[in-house]
Amino acid sequence: MPASLKRILVALVIVMVLIAVNAMMSDAGLFGFGVPPYSARILMLVGINVILAVSLNLINGFTGQFSIGHAGFMAIGAYSSAYLTVYHGQAWERSLAGALGEGIASVIVFLLAIAVGALVAAIAGLVVGIPSLRLRGDYLAIVTLGFAEIIRIVILNIDAVGGATGFTVPGYTNFIWVGAFVVITVAVVRNIVRSDTGRVLISIREDELASEAMGINTTRYKVLAFVISSAFAGIAGVLFGHYTKFLSTADFQFIRSFEIIIMIVLGGMGSITGAILGAVVITVLPELLRQLPEIGGFNLADLRLVIYSALLIIIMLTRPQGVLGEREFGLNWLRRAQKSPEGDEPVGASAGVPIAEQTIVRESTEEVKNQ
Repeated sequence: MPASLKRILVALVIVMVLIAVNAMMSDAGLFGFGVPPYSARILMLVGINVILAVSLNLINGFTGQFSIGHAGFMAIGAYSSAYLTVYHGQAWERSLAGALGEGIASVIVFLLAIAVGALVAAIAGLVVGIPSLRLRGDYLAIVTLGFAEIIRIVILNIDAVGGATGFTVPGYTNFIWVGAFVVITVAVVRNIVRSDTGRVLISIREDELASEAMGINTTRYKVLAFVISSAFAGIAGVLFGHYTKFLSTADFQFIRSFEIIIMIVLGGMGSITGAILGAVVITVLPELLRQLPEIGGFNLADLRLVIYSALLIIIMLTRPQGVLGEREFGLNWLRRAQKSPEGDEPVGASAGVPIAEQTIVRESTEEVKNQ
């Protein structure tokens, strides 16, 4: 099967799955099957956290930088897109609805909001990245953390986006949007890592001084990774804001950045599937611990945060490199093993020499005999 046709079929399957799951999460359900609202909310948050974890892994895992300001870029994307949809997007949607229909009009407006959120977050990443990414280690962490707090305090004092009282925004986000951008984020980061740019980023992670000695402009590539990661953090903020329908600066405190770091550390720094696993575990585990039973008149659910922290400590002590480390979990093991080309197989008296080279060997032997 041609590779292009295979990609089209995979895309169609993904779209159909997203549509089916989104229908199951609605009030009507799909053919009598539905997802409870509580489970649907957890599933949406898992998808948003996957975008955040995979995008941050591009900086912390593959480039080897220590950024803890991801919540700041998420806040920038959320508030900038919310400003657009509240003050301009709804009017645009009403004007487009007469010609294109309400469904298409809402899709166009939300796509514009996502583009604006990603663009503003990317510009912020560029502004912060150019001066700060000349630093390394703890110094970079302090700068990014400070930037995230500056953004939160600035938003807190802007009345146009609600300030301290919060900001009510329209609800455009559904599972189709979240699932689609999860796939896009994973595909983009995976392709970057497997490209020449990805090899440069990994070389910076392994030895930045050696990379500079080889003539690589390390600051340029670190800023590039920072900008791309910030753009996806902005997209996650857009999806989060238009799903919860309410934005508050309390959702973007520094503890939010630490949660995202825990996701990639738990799953494995430098592993895309590890980041996905970490996002799922960190999002779902606290909710599962709420269901702990009561034993001997003592409710274990009251200690869920203690149990949650203890489990994380145990995992870090027993598996400091993360659950997957730098490995990727895929479906390649399902493929049937392929035979090596016949030209690489040793045959007969010329054992150890590939068939493609045996003609040259025979000719050389005959020349020696003739001499």
